[in-house]
Amino acid sequence: MAVLEVVKAGHPILKEVAEPVEHVNKKMRALIEDMADTMYKTEGVGLAAPQVNVSKRIIVVDDHAGSGLIALINPEITHGEGSQIGLEGCLSVPGYFGDVERFEKVTVKGIDPHNKKVMIKAEGFLARIFQHEIDHLEGHLFIEKATNLRRIADHPEEKEIV
Repeated sequence: MAVLEVVKAGHPILKEVAEPVEHVNKKMRALIEDMADTMYKTEGVGLAAPQVNVSKRIIVVDDHAGSGLIALINPEITHGEGSQIGLEGCLSVPGYFGDVERFEKVTVKGIDPHNKKVMIKAEGFLARIFQHEIDHLEGHLFIEKATNLRRIADHPEEKEIV
C-alpha cells in the first residue's frame, strides 16, 4: 500500500483516452489499493488511474455517505437521466472549483477487482463522482465543463468538492 503522486493539469496523460484493462491481475489489484490509499490520504472522493500517471481504465470512488469504496475497471455509463448542477473540484486541478452540469442518475457497468461484471445505479453525489472520474478516462477535466470557475482561496467555506 502506497500513496501515489497525483499528476496535475498540463500533464499529457490527462488528455489521453485511457487503455482498457484486459484482465485484472495481482498487479492491477495492488494499483487499485494504492489508488484507494491515495484518494483517502488526499481527502478525495474519487480517483482515476490517469491521475496517478497510469493509462488504464480504472477508477476508485467513495462518496462518504455509505457506499464505501467502489473500484471499477473499464467503467462505462450505460444510462443517464435527469440533470443536476453541482460544485466540483479535482485533485489534478488543485485550488479551483466550479459548477458542472451532470446527469442526476446514472447506470454504470464495469468489472470489479475480481473480474466479475457489475452494474451500479447511482444518483446525486455518487452519480456525479462516477461521471467526473469516467471523464478522466476519456481525457477530459472538469474545468472543460465548469461554469463559474474560481479559486478555492476566494471561497474557503466551500470545501465539499469532487
